Amino acid sequence: MATINTVELVGYSASLMVALSLMMKDIVRLRWVNLGGCGLFVAYGLAIDSWPVVSMNAFGACVNLYYLFKSYRHSAMLS
Repeated sequence: MATINTVELVGYSASLMVALSLMMKDIVRLRWVNLGGCGLFVAYGLAIDSWPVVSMNAFGACVNLYYLFKSYRHSAMLS
């Protein structure tokens, strides 16, 4: 029986988080879960020395952070 090593577990966890985020209706929750998946994919990409995986997911994390910051700033201005 094959065993899953830590690096593979991180990769599968990242894939699961991104997939789950795509099924969410609440955009803020979607961005938080997707941000977690992107972070795990960055760690996975670093572990397997894959710079395309690292760069794409680092960019995705930055986009999520930008829109989360924008969302929280907008909601703070309304209160």
